[in-house]
Amino acid sequence: MIAVTRLNGQKMVINAEKIRYMEATPDTLLCCDNGEKMMVKEPLAEVMRRAIDYARTIRKPITD
Repeated sequence: MIAVTRLNGQKMVINAEKIRYMEATPDTLLCCDNGEKMMVKEPLAEVMRRAIDYARTIRKPITD
């Protein structure tokens, strides 16, 4: 899950694994696998960084 901000300033958390693609239009448009689209304030590069960090965290091997 990653935190993003809608254009109206509302904070929300989305499942990064449900993002199908993103566009900079110039605001960042997130398109989910269920067809839902949302505009967010964060730049495209920042959303990508958060999604990658999330993926690395959940796929990190469990060590003792």
